[in-house]
Amino acid sequence: MALTNEIIREKLIEKFGEELTSWEEPYGMLSFSSDKNLNLKVLQFLYDESTLQFRFLTDLCAVHYPDNAGKELAVVYHLHNLKENIRLRYKIYTPISKPDVFSATALYSAANWMERETYDFFGVNFVGHPNLKRILNIDEMEYFPLRKEYPLEDQKRTDKDNEMFGREGRTPAFVT
Repeated sequence: MALTNEIIREKLIEKFGEELTSWEEPYGMLSFSSDKNLNLKVLQFLYDESTLQFRFLTDLCAVHYPDNAGKELAVVYHLHNLKENIRLRYKIYTPISKPDVFSATALYSAANWMERETYDFFGVNFVGHPNLKRILNIDEMEYFPLRKEYPLEDQKRTDKDNEMFGREGRTPAFVT
């Protein structure tokens, strides 16, 4: 019997019940969420369960949702069952004030560098990671560049034509 999204969902609900939420299937890929404290239990179940066998971590990344109070950072796991050639997406959310998430490096070796990159760019603290430090940015950086915590343009520029930027009124600052 081929593994389907419905079978995966049934197995997960049977094990975790209402603790898993936000079930979706965009473009046919099963996607769901849980509390951040369940991430290792869910990942371990997906790895160990004989009918599921999601033993390949395709990607681990983060997304910053600045308007989502208390859940500003999402950590996203993309898993692949190589035998059945089926993929899924698993999301957990954490507040930006305490971005602690349990590390998946003990389960997936590939998580090591992916977690370091996610820490480097988003500031997610992977608890239990064997060597969590910046790998692409300089150690002296005091911010995380992929968080949306900066203005989208320099407000002090005087050479802008507001009409060219889609703003009301034409008041070029550079014409005297």
